[in-house]
Amino acid sequence: MNFFLKPVIRKYFNLVGIIILAALLLGGSYYFGYNRGSGNPETFRIEGITNIGDDEVKADLGIFWEAWKKLREFHLKGDEITDQEFIYGAVDGLVGSFKDPNTIFLRADTGDAQKFEEDITGSFGGIGAEIGLKDEQLVIVAPLKRSPAERIGLKGGDKILKIDDFDTTGVTVNDAVKKIRGPIGTRVTLNILRADWNAPRDFPITREEIVIPNLDWEFTGNKLFYLKLHTFNEKAALAFYEAGINALLNRSRGIILDLRNNPGGFLHIAVNLAGWFLDKGKVVATEDFRTLEDTVFRANGNGAFKNLPVVILVNQGSASASEILAGALRDHRQIKLVGEKTFGKGTVQELQELRDGSTLKITIANWVLPSGLVIEKNGLTPDYEVKLTEEDIEAKRDPQLDKAIEILEAELSISN
Repeated sequence: MNFFLKPVIRKYFNLVGIIILAALLLGGSYYFGYNRGSGNPETFRIEGITNIGDDEVKADLGIFWEAWKKLREFHLKGDEITDQEFIYGAVDGLVGSFKDPNTIFLRADTGDAQKFEEDITGSFGGIGAEIGLKDEQLVIVAPLKRSPAERIGLKGGDKILKIDDFDTTGVTVNDAVKKIRGPIGTRVTLNILRADWNAPRDFPITREEIVIPNLDWEFTGNKLFYLKLHTFNEKAALAFYEAGINALLNRSRGIILDLRNNPGGFLHIAVNLAGWFLDKGKVVATEDFRTLEDTVFRANGNGAFKNLPVVILVNQGSASASEILAGALRDHRQIKLVGEKTFGKGTVQELQELRDGSTLKITIANWVLPSGLVIEKNGLTPDYEVKLTEEDIEAKRDPQLDKAIEILEAELSISN
């Protein structure tokens, strides 16, 4: 058998071929490829197909069907892969062509779409860490408060080299999440490399049901209100309101807003919280689209904290909505940021559901701060860079918080 068939004749469709093609399109299926007869093989090359949605495909789709046919016919497992698996693989390829780790395909049949819904509603099983890609390396963005990942000592910026015995080189975030998650009570081992380590270390972690906390607060020092915001999920706005009322009733002199290890969440929550600190109408962020008109998001809250001095704590686990809120407050009020440079996750994703229940999460815009800074890959550089070492953690010291209190007290003494 000749395993390398070469097309030798290019034919144009006659009227009968056009009618057949139209019937195939109306029937909802396509099939082009090789037609073996008694003579030489022939290839039907399809170019410039129209009437697929509202767009014209300016590409040779014949290559796709040719590859489909060859894989089906010659691959060792060609008879084991279903047509639907071929389609899902093709969609994965479409998504991967952007080389954007935030644009992903969430299949309905594997539960990916459901897992994503669990993430944003606040309860799921796993180790309790936000992960992402930075410079094509899988990393911990931030461990969640009171999670197995936090308890075992994982930190924002940790590189994940292996998940059990699986090498993470070239892995997508979605595939990594699927490997890290598993039944509650089972164990997964992450091989971690930290910036100041000479060699990677293994972290065995027992999976638990993860419930994302919203915030913690307390008064520290001389009536300074310390507010630790863990996430920007749907419950955060109400929790912030309840904490804010306590700050006002107790006549707080100043606020320390702790956004360390906060991986972000919903934009509208960040805009809502910014309204506590800014006058109405102040720009919080702008969505910079490729083709659509930019969308400007403005503060529209009560401004209850707009006259109180504020210091914000950030680190490399502060991402997305955390960076938007911190950046907007610094741009408008020159509020000081203390800690370490933030993650630099500043793109907008939109969910588009497909007909089978699968979902596309598509990057549609960049976040731009009032100053014009694009957050993506840049992040926010703190006004006061203060490291938090492992020795500090073991000794239960927090030099970043200490610095924030020092700055806030200095501002209060000047204003008095």
